[in-house]
Amino acid sequence: MASILDEYENSLSRSAVLQPGCPSVGIPHSGYVNAQLEKEVPIFTKQRIDFTPSERITSLVVSSNQLCMTLGKDTLLRIDLGKANEPNHVELGRKDDAKVHKMFLDHTGSHLLIALSSTEVLYVNRNGQKVRPLARWKGQLVESVGWNKALGTESSTGPILVGTAQGHIFEAELSASEGGLFGPAPDLYFRPLYVLNEEGGPAPVCSLEAERGPDGRSFVIATTRQRLFQFIGRAAEGAEAQGFSGLFAAYTDHPPPFREFPSNLGYSELAFYTPKLRSAPRAFAWMMGDGVLYGALDCGRPDSLLSEERVWEYPEGVGPGASPPLAIVLTQFHFLLLLADRVEAVCTLTGQVVLRDHFLEKFGPLKHMVKDSSTGQLWAYTERAVFRYHVQREARDVWRTYLDMNRFDLAKEYCRERPDCLDTVLAREADFCFRQRRYLESARCYALTQSYFEEIALKFLEARQEEALAEFLQRKLASLKPAERTQATLLTTWLTELYLSRLGALQGNPEALTLYRETKECFRTFLSSPRHKEWLFASRASIHELLASHGDTEHMVYFAVIMQDYERVVAYHCQHEAYEEALAVLARHRDPQLFYKFSPILIRHIPRQLVDAWIEMGSRLDARQLIPALVNYSQGGEVQQVSQAIRYMEFCVNVLGETEQAIHNYLLSLYARGRPDSLLAYLEQAGASPHRVHYDLKYALRLCAEHGHHRACVHVYKVLELYEEAVDLALQVDVDLAKQCADLPEEDEELRKKLWLKIARHVVQEEEDVQTAMACLASCPLLKIEDVLPFFPDFVTIDHFKEAICSSLKAYNHHIQELQREMEEATASAQRIRRDLQELRGRYGTVEPQDKCATCDFPLLNRPFYLFLCGHMFHADCLLQAVRPGLPAYKQARLEELQRKLGAAPPPAKGSARAKEAEGGAATAGPSREQLKADLDELVAAECVYCGELMIRSIDRPFIDPQRYEEEQLSWL
Repeated sequence: MASILDEYENSLSRSAVLQPGCPSVGIPHSGYVNAQLEKEVPIFTKQRIDFTPSERITSLVVSSNQLCMTLGKDTLLRIDLGKANEPNHVELGRKDDAKVHKMFLDHTGSHLLIALSSTEVLYVNRNGQKVRPLARWKGQLVESVGWNKALGTESSTGPILVGTAQGHIFEAELSASEGGLFGPAPDLYFRPLYVLNEEGGPAPVCSLEAERGPDGRSFVIATTRQRLFQFIGRAAEGAEAQGFSGLFAAYTDHPPPFREFPSNLGYSELAFYTPKLRSAPRAFAWMMGDGVLYGALDCGRPDSLLSEERVWEYPEGVGPGASPPLAIVLTQFHFLLLLADRVEAVCTLTGQVVLRDHFLEKFGPLKHMVKDSSTGQLWAYTERAVFRYHVQREARDVWRTYLDMNRFDLAKEYCRERPDCLDTVLAREADFCFRQRRYLESARCYALTQSYFEEIALKFLEARQEEALAEFLQRKLASLKPAERTQATLLTTWLTELYLSRLGALQGNPEALTLYRETKECFRTFLSSPRHKEWLFASRASIHELLASHGDTEHMVYFAVIMQDYERVVAYHCQHEAYEEALAVLARHRDPQLFYKFSPILIRHIPRQLVDAWIEMGSRLDARQLIPALVNYSQGGEVQQVSQAIRYMEFCVNVLGETEQAIHNYLLSLYARGRPDSLLAYLEQAGASPHRVHYDLKYALRLCAEHGHHRACVHVYKVLELYEEAVDLALQVDVDLAKQCADLPEEDEELRKKLWLKIARHVVQEEEDVQTAMACLASCPLLKIEDVLPFFPDFVTIDHFKEAICSSLKAYNHHIQELQREMEEATASAQRIRRDLQELRGRYGTVEPQDKCATCDFPLLNRPFYLFLCGHMFHADCLLQAVRPGLPAYKQARLEELQRKLGAAPPPAKGSARAKEAEGGAATAGPSREQLKADLDELVAAECVYCGELMIRSIDRPFIDPQRYEEEQLSWL
């Protein structure tokens, strides 16, 4: 058997093109270029399925991609559209002449009901092959089924509603469990709930739809040939198992609300549009005798679900008296009517027919049309062919319809992703609002369009709508890109001019006070808006000029604060002599550069407050840059002026710990001029070390000398270590101060003696006070009576110096006795040294035959050797090699010279006579061999190489020579 469903492009037999849902409207549009690059795909595209049935098709249903059709009277064909090449045939097993009346397939595609003309109903589950009759349903000709979308699953339908041709509504539940021979029947229960009546009595239940709203309410819509009934109610909590009985019980005493139309087709059909699977339906369409009742479904309304209802009359040639519609399906913006020879699509927004798709006569008359809500595909069939409609981008041109209806919000919603169409809608809306004199709304829309800026601005200017123009300019400004600086400058300047002009017109008018305040607040909001900050900052110079030209100093200051142009704010306050306000701005924003710039002005008017602000700023300020302001301020010499300058300089020195010389020099000058009592205290606190003081000593000396502060000068002299000058100046002030200066050079006794002689001469010659001179003599132990006597006049008697002379003689006598005692100790020490030398000449050491050299560890007696008192023994050459590296360079040179001379000296001759001759000859020629050996021993064997100073000096010498370190390291690897 040929495949029932092939790929779309391989099986397309005929296409019906649906143009946009409403006529195309040409709208002038700027900013975009419309170019159709390829042919637009139609909304509804028909496809004939490549399938030739073996028998005539009697019924067809589709749901959740599951297609079921009956062929003849005994064959059921089931197809999973995802696996179209695997059809499934099921034999119904009917031997009588009963025909298939209708088929019903639930939303999951799992439960199939086949209603037969013999009032029997068959049940087939998706996962089973067995056709099971429903015994409890026998005797009822089923016309409609309302599936339970909330509780229905693949294994169970949950409580469902069943409408019959006799007008009865039953509640039933089906289970897919087959069980054994005596297992449970698929129809768990089947009980009546309600009977629908028309004027003549019970009427067939043509359609049933059961839904549950998001708030938990349940509603059922049932239709007969002329009436549409609504059943609305809320099920009790936990009452899902009770199904719909509680809902219909509420209408036992009174009929449900219904809509009725007089005309009659003999049948009706209800279609719902659900945007997403398992969501609440949004719209409905009821095909009845007078036309199609179309409207929205609002589950939140308490009295009726139906809203925005309107009846679209059937197109020409369609209706009860002509070609009656056989079925209806509903999409988002269209409903499609199935007639015997064609399909007509009607736009639900305009009622216009947008599609008339005729079918060939060879396929036979159309039977029915259904919609698969899960995929949105539409299916129609005849007895010999099956057709499928694809719905593609149905909402693409709906915006035009809404635009013609002036429903701009909906038009914008449906063209949000198409900037060219959105711009057209916005332009139309802006023009509409402008004609309606809703200028602010018009300005907001114009700002979003690509219309010419100049044209829109002129429209508002001609209409004298400055407020709307400002709104338009603000929104255009907000939409500018960072690179569009010129446009931003223009817009911000223009907006500022508009606001200033409006404020100027309203100011002074008592009747417009409220409007003036509102405009002022809007202007400030504009100036302080974060969105406009970048543009306002870029054009701040122009805005300041505008504000100045209008004389609006209040907003000039406000704008300067927003732009953080505090210099302009402070300058404004200073020009208006509002110095405290200027200082408040400086203190609030703590900008050091502004302090440096405006301090010379502020210190002349509010010195104390300014210095307080300086102190509060602390280390943020560089005191050196404030000195010019202080110097200019303190030139008057008034006590208050100098005191404020001193107060800040003391804060810098004592609190901040400033070490800059300029600051300390300036503080010295302030002390010298205005507070001399603090000058000496400052100098003493700074210390007496010339390297640690932070002021200029020469400047301080000159400053103190100019103002006659002698004690301060003496202190500076002491710091400069000019003790003679210090003593000379101190003698003019106080002798005690001079004595303190004279004792300062502790390490130079000669200078101390000289300074004390100056003091003594001053006391004797200037004050002529012998007692004081004697006191000076007693104060300094370096002075003696003979040093002071030349200063006294000739007439002074010796009685004045009797005690001093006696004490001097006693001191001399004591010194002589000390010298004698030292001489005796030296003589005794010399005698002890001679005795030790005599003892050393007789000392000896014993060398055993097995003794070895401490360096080379070879027998000692094999070569000349040295024996030290510590017990170490060395070969002569080994000792020489050990001692040589530790000797200084000059001693190493001396050692090489002695070795060279010793090698060149003749060996000693045998015999006393010849020896004496050799010694005599050597004496005339140079040092003797014995003398050279003695000198060599003095260099090499002066001390033990292991126990002497040589070993101590070598403590920081590395074990490995740095030049040979790498070589030694490699030898260990």
